Amino acid sequence: MAAAKKHVPIVKKRTARFNRHQSDRFKCVAPNWRKPKGIDNRVRRRFKGQAAMPKIGYGSNAKTRHLMPSGHKAFLVHRPAEIDVLLMHNRTFAAEIAHAVSSRKRVEIIARAKQLGVKVTNGKAKVTTES
Repeated sequence: MAAAKKHVPIVKKRTARFNRHQSDRFKCVAPNWRKPKGIDNRVRRRFKGQAAMPKIGYGSNAKTRHLMPSGHKAFLVHRPAEIDVLLMHNRTFAAEIAHAVSSRKRVEIIARAKQLGVKVTNGKAKVTTES
């Protein structure tokens, strides 16, 4: 399995999620972020002490965006033949087997990835061994 290319350290400017305004007060308001639209809303008007709103400044470094801690980027694989695409890019991308792939196909994908030296992020998922 090939190690990932060297990269600058991954720095997350903010790891906490942006929660929807008043989602902590009402059960019917889910915490998924929605931009406040009200004319008197304190969060929209950016009052001191209120929740922060997502903005472009919280974005990651373009060089490390979408990188996993291993240094690879995820590449979704649905069938064994798709692994061959990663032969030239095994230091940049790691295969990630799609959730709907059967266990029989998973075994084939993992075997092919091992031949090509491609990292598989979820290689142990849904693969049972008989003892």
